Amino acid sequence: MKNLNDLQAFMIVAKERSFTKAALRLGVSPSALSHAMRGLEERLGLRLLSRTTRDVATTEAGERLVRSVGPLIRQIGDELDSLSELRNRPAGSIRITCSDDAAEMVLRPKLAAFLAGFPEISVEIIIDYGFVNIVRERFDAGIRLGESIDRDMISVRLGPDWRLAVVGTPAYFDRHGIPSVPHDLTGHACINILHSVNGGVYIWEFEKDGHAVNVRVGGQLTSNSMIHVLNGALDGIGLAYAPDFMVAPYLADGTLKEVLADWSPYFSGFHLYYPNRRQTSPAFAAFVEAIRYRE
Repeated sequence: MKNLNDLQAFMIVAKERSFTKAALRLGVSPSALSHAMRGLEERLGLRLLSRTTRDVATTEAGERLVRSVGPLIRQIGDELDSLSELRNRPAGSIRITCSDDAAEMVLRPKLAAFLAGFPEISVEIIIDYGFVNIVRERFDAGIRLGESIDRDMISVRLGPDWRLAVVGTPAYFDRHGIPSVPHDLTGHACINILHSVNGGVYIWEFEKDGHAVNVRVGGQLTSNSMIHVLNGALDGIGLAYAPDFMVAPYLADGTLKEVLADWSPYFSGFHLYYPNRRQTSPAFAAFVEAIRYRE
């Protein structure tokens, strides 16, 4: 235990590069901390720290110790934190990044019941069509199509496969005609969707009988929200390429009409993804269990 305590203190000295700052964090005197470090070095038979009047730096052996033992000490701390959370009811804040169509399909139907069942948990949903680095941006998880998730992430399916549908109002098709193949869309007013803040627009993807076709469409309206893209089609501004689950009610009542249905491929459904780097909190585990897909 003495070695473990001294190793933990060593990690803080190595990070702060100062006995004074490290001692302040540990609640001990600089001299007591320096004495503990010398004791650790003597037991190991290695010099771990290089001391000057102005600075403290790790030696080659000390740097190796930081790289090899540091992650293990952090893992021990994470596991202890996780165990302490089991004493209480799941609580805390969960931050999720996803597109608005994903939020509409897989979160909205289950969110009200989840929040009612766990009143001490809050959920923050950030809408973004870009490929967000959830670790760097401090999100607990993100939602994407299964085919887009990196292999080093844990992935949980949230819904069935779905496809995009080219839709417009009957009045639009009466005025402009019906496209018979995807390339006909270049002569139509189409509503583009931005996939990221750098201005990249989604190129419409089609497939039929193993033949893939990508079409760069144009029109007067572009949005980074699928809800506004669909609203544009409902208002007769142009054609939208929108998820089938979002347009289904409007197709059923005749407000919208679908074309090129036999060219629209299926995607691998929405999945929740998060890094496999630590034990998840009870609050996050409860959230995952509540929203996972059950066929």
